Amino acid sequence: MTQTYQVRCLGTGDLLQDDGFLLANPASSKPALIRAEYARRQLTVRPENPGIFRFADWLPVGRTLPGQGYPVTYRSEKLAQELGLERLYITFSGYWPEIGATMSTGTFKECEAYAVCARYPRASRRILVVASAGNTARAFLKVASENRIPLVVVVPRMSLGELWQDKPLNPWVKILVSDHNSDYFDAIQLADELCGQDGFQPEGGAKNIARRDGMGTTVLSAVTTIGEIPDVYYQAIGSGTGAIAAYEANLRLLQDGRFGDTVMSLRLAQNKPFLPIYNAWQKKSRDIEAYTAEEARSLSSQLVAKVLANRKPPYGPVGGLFDALSATNGQVLAVSNDEAKAAQELFAASEGCDICPESGVALAALQQERASGQLGRSKLVMLNVTGGGLSNIERDLKPGPVAADAAIDPDRATQADKRAVFDRLRNEILNALG
Repeated sequence: MTQTYQVRCLGTGDLLQDDGFLLANPASSKPALIRAEYARRQLTVRPENPGIFRFADWLPVGRTLPGQGYPVTYRSEKLAQELGLERLYITFSGYWPEIGATMSTGTFKECEAYAVCARYPRASRRILVVASAGNTARAFLKVASENRIPLVVVVPRMSLGELWQDKPLNPWVKILVSDHNSDYFDAIQLADELCGQDGFQPEGGAKNIARRDGMGTTVLSAVTTIGEIPDVYYQAIGSGTGAIAAYEANLRLLQDGRFGDTVMSLRLAQNKPFLPIYNAWQKKSRDIEAYTAEEARSLSSQLVAKVLANRKPPYGPVGGLFDALSATNGQVLAVSNDEAKAAQELFAASEGCDICPESGVALAALQQERASGQLGRSKLVMLNVTGGGLSNIERDLKPGPVAADAAIDPDRATQADKRAVFDRLRNEILNALG
């Protein structure tokens, strides 16, 4: 595949040359995302391509990678009836073979992992570094291991159990644990330190155009299945990167011109009591209030959907979540653990598949707005179920746990201790690549 896109800085309007690692415009005077602009203004779905690469026209990649999973959209009947909705469409990212959903990690994070790894230059030996609270690391480990992409994932100790795999990992991928009482933000800080060492490359999170456009394939799945752009979009958020991606996909579909002129209203949900984006949006403030490490750890430990705990989301930069919410007349809702669990049970009973806690948070937000009258029964609704089918994975794939390759206690380790671990990981990965 040849490169069929260019990259624009949303802060300055400058066009930039992409090298597969570009994350920002160094000439921008303020924080701003960059965005891919594609040569093909109209999307051609290519089912002959593997997995998400059926949407390759709108992915910033130079190649495709093997892998069958992609987001599957279907029209709900039983759940729609329970909720009193006439046009509810569910976009399911997970493992549910009965509907054609075959993401073996059970999460839509596979979409971003495949896109990021397909953007990675073939000849490079830079080691990607990904910080994660669980789902993202699980997906990147799978895709990088299977496709010879050098990688270190950095996770808090409490998330290690979420990194299970259905196949043994190859030695060019490593797991670094932020030890002791660490949370996701501690893992991010440790990953930043690792990226300051020679040979390591930050994956970039929301700044990475491939991550966002990979996640945007959920909306491409929905719209190409339905035939029009939904009125309302529901998703649970931690960083909100998926919601930014949904808005950007919406913009491209408007330019396509074949799916109507609707701007989807982003209806986003956070899990109580960790509500940084919810609190900022209620004030219509571009700034997120800072949490102390102790506050963040205490609040995040109380969540049923722990992957939604993010202290530093891409909310305020130009092109970030604040701008996406503003442009779509969006809303952020707060969902309790009990509401999320009840929504999980409702989905399983009505649709016949288990969903992850964060997907329960999204459904509970939809229920809130339906009960309050904010969501009319005739609205065209997209529910983004970002993870599910874990019982199917246990049944069919029988995954096993993974072990950490190294651990660092950020509160106790010296700089020399850290450098020794970083050097060891680099040497082991490069030796594995040969």
